[in-house]
Amino acid sequence: MDNEKSDEQSPVERDSSPALVSDAPEGRSRWTGQLDFVLACIGYAVGLGNVWRFPYLCYKNGGGAFLIPYFLMLVCGALPVLLLEIGLGQYMSKGGLKSWIICPLFQGIGLATLLIDILCSTYYIVILAWGLYYLYVSLRGVLLWETCGNAWNTDRCALSNREYVERLCSPENQNQSNSFVNLTLLSNNSLSNFTLNTTVANCSLGHVTPIDPAVEFWENHVIQITDSIENGGGLVPHLSVCLLLMWIVIYFCVWRGIKWSGKIVYFTATFPYVILFILLGRGLTLPGAGSGIMYFLKPDFSRLLDAQVWIDGGTQVFFSTAIALGAMISLGSYNTFNTDFYKRTLIVAGVNSGTSILSGFVVFSVLGFMAQEQKVDISEVAKSGPGLVFIVYPKAVTLMPLPQLWSILFFFMLFLIGIDSQFVQVESALTHVSDIFPRQLSKTKIRMILTAVACILWFLMSLSMVTRGGMYVFQLYDYYSTSGMVMLWVCFWECIVIGWIFGSEKFNDAIELMIGYRINKWFHFCWKYITPLVTTGIFLFQVVGFKPLKYNNVYEYPPWAQAIGLMLALVSMICIPIFIGIKLLAMNGTFKERLKKAIIPQLTKDQLSKKWLEKDNESLLQNSNL
Repeated sequence: MDNEKSDEQSPVERDSSPALVSDAPEGRSRWTGQLDFVLACIGYAVGLGNVWRFPYLCYKNGGGAFLIPYFLMLVCGALPVLLLEIGLGQYMSKGGLKSWIICPLFQGIGLATLLIDILCSTYYIVILAWGLYYLYVSLRGVLLWETCGNAWNTDRCALSNREYVERLCSPENQNQSNSFVNLTLLSNNSLSNFTLNTTVANCSLGHVTPIDPAVEFWENHVIQITDSIENGGGLVPHLSVCLLLMWIVIYFCVWRGIKWSGKIVYFTATFPYVILFILLGRGLTLPGAGSGIMYFLKPDFSRLLDAQVWIDGGTQVFFSTAIALGAMISLGSYNTFNTDFYKRTLIVAGVNSGTSILSGFVVFSVLGFMAQEQKVDISEVAKSGPGLVFIVYPKAVTLMPLPQLWSILFFFMLFLIGIDSQFVQVESALTHVSDIFPRQLSKTKIRMILTAVACILWFLMSLSMVTRGGMYVFQLYDYYSTSGMVMLWVCFWECIVIGWIFGSEKFNDAIELMIGYRINKWFHFCWKYITPLVTTGIFLFQVVGFKPLKYNNVYEYPPWAQAIGLMLALVSMICIPIFIGIKLLAMNGTFKERLKKAIIPQLTKDQLSKKWLEKDNESLLQNSNL
């Protein structure tokens, strides 16, 4: 049955018999145990998006009904690509750049993932610097965002709406009679629209806009945001120090290579779950927690008729599984050739999705409590992204007993969740470079120097995001450099190369050669048909619905800034077509001859399946002489 299917190959597959190259690489670092690999993959995949993005998207897109498109997109799109990347890394025993000699014409995919990795590492660590500062502040006796009256607070700062009204309505203007005035509180960042009935006298106010101290602490003290991207405003001292400390920590996580960082993930990938369950236990005991969880999970199946719900499900699951960045290929490359990565990949995907749901319970149990305390609907406090982590949740802990304890636990959890994602990204980028110069960079001292130089360069690049106008720069990187369109573009070409050019059936043979059995045929079908269609569909929807970036949906970036953002996206995407053109132009012969030579896999003898040898023995012998 399998041999019959192998005969059903496209012309491209039949003309791309592997070329024999040198023997398998020697001296490559390997995981000291398979638990290292699993924890590294979990630590990398489980990131801040599981905490601050998935719960909000689930609530926004129909609650429990959102899980339908989420898991469908996982099974049809993200999981097949995740399996492809880890399997490719293990099979080629190389990182994200050199692995694509499986189809040399498309080595531009490796270049694209390297650039995405570099850009993502540049801005992702800034979030950790913000979190580190909040963690430091939480160690004080009083949380600085609990009260007004600090140097950074304005006259509009108020702990409650009534406090703000009473401050505006001076006692001299009050009389003995009571009258009700409707005050519409306008949204300002994390504050939301609602109407308050309060008893005041002779105080005719139409609209008031109080600002919560948590908002002013974030905007006026932590990031000290300016009015525009043109106004850089200079470095924020405390954030610059936190950023430097973070890069020092990252350096010592990766300086000695994968065997060293493979042990660090034993703590960074597991302890966050201890804290998550502690926070969940606390959240479930708060009044209003039940209503918050109901908002999170209550299904609204009518939302499934909205195409945007499916787009959100697809983009979230592709982001969450951390594919198209080259890191999963690098992590797989440190496995031994016969590691059963198939079952372990399914475990990683399951833990990653489970963490997203667990985070939803943690976040919405607290948001339900916060909504009840403030007597507003939960939709008024439900946010995503930095607004949730650095404004809403810090505000929520001030309403609990022992706020310092819960604040320390929360930001320590964010630190651990984020740091292993960051140092795996850095390790992946270094693997790209090390594979180009394997002999020179395999020495420990040279590896340490390379790591130090890379971290210094990354630190200098990240400094632009800890200026007073740095939030605008950060948003450019976040919105464009690792956008859904960029990642979907890479995933599409990965599936085209493996599914059609190398051949999905051949790749199944390669996996069987490694793990000793054939995997589910579903993945063969996905690589060839379903996943390319899924990625193309979501990509086109995003292109058609593209909107230029706005900060807080208010500030419009100038044209030159939008142009820089588009360049951040295109710089990686164009690597694939440009490399194809350069590769073909550098070869001799007709276009058909060049194309045929450019797609011949460069494999070692150990990477050849017996099925290929039995069928294409004569072709293999000819190619071995190239």
